[in-house]
Amino acid sequence: MKSIDVTGVCNGIVDIFTDISEQELVALGYEKGTMRLVEAADQKDLLQRVGAKSPVMRSGGSVANSMITIAQLGGTSAVCCHLADDEYGRFYRDECLSLGMKVPVPLSRDLATGTCVVLLTPDAERTMRTALGASLSLAPQHVDPKIIADSHWLFVEGYVFSNSDAGREAIQESIRVARESNTKIAVTCSEAWVVNAFGEHLNAALEHTHLIFANEEESNALSGASDVVESGRKLKDRFPHVVITAGPRGAYIWWEGEELHVPAFPCEPRDLTGAGDTFAGSFLYGVTRGLKPQDAAHRACFLARHVISQVGARLTGDVKSLWGLVG
Repeated sequence: MKSIDVTGVCNGIVDIFTDISEQELVALGYEKGTMRLVEAADQKDLLQRVGAKSPVMRSGGSVANSMITIAQLGGTSAVCCHLADDEYGRFYRDECLSLGMKVPVPLSRDLATGTCVVLLTPDAERTMRTALGASLSLAPQHVDPKIIADSHWLFVEGYVFSNSDAGREAIQESIRVARESNTKIAVTCSEAWVVNAFGEHLNAALEHTHLIFANEEESNALSGASDVVESGRKLKDRFPHVVITAGPRGAYIWWEGEELHVPAFPCEPRDLTGAGDTFAGSFLYGVTRGLKPQDAAHRACFLARHVISQVGARLTGDVKSLWGLVG
């Protein structure tokens, strides 16, 4: 009997939120509202500058956010990622453990844990600088075969395909273990550029995938189609289960030959960050609980609505009660 709902193979990134004035942002020389990848030395300088502001930290990364959602809902989840033995890696591990998650791989003594500094100006605009750090060195030794074998689902993060050859080997190893252990495999595309730039590696992994998550742009890149329905109808011939999110138009699902549409819940979004991550985690939690796909997607849309109605990629408050509010 498997004891873990879902294990994610993913990038481990600590999100660091801090308020900053317009003048301070100008002094940094950053264009407001941008997200840029930066080198470790530049990130270290930035972290020193914002450290005195008592920033708020959250464990993150795309699939890690989904695993956290599952844990918040009362499910069991784990993350296989590469964290360093530094302030941020220890924070990440300890926070996940406090949520009841499993973080099976020891912290590394070299490199630095990946971080994303989120600078919040008074107008609620977010300017982000990300250093992937140890995440770029994710490798097969960071994949725990016992954890994957004990999971109902393996969830692979598309961004990892872009990391390195070692990261792609980590995905291959996790899929190999999943197939041998009768663990179902889900993949999220992450972004359309992953499909376009790393399609050869992505498609090799997708040959063994039971469930693909994509947004509209990603699904079009993957299928060569021009709209969500056309994409889904092409992808359903490749995968037993296809879930495509389409923002305010909800989710389109092809599940073992059945075509479904679940509408979104109307809201005034404040921050779209984390919508897809929350949806995927909620959906996987629902199907591991035996819900029909349309019911799992209905609840997942409800939770996604809540996460975009706040600032930050993670649900706050009593998440279990949110699940119970929608029938």
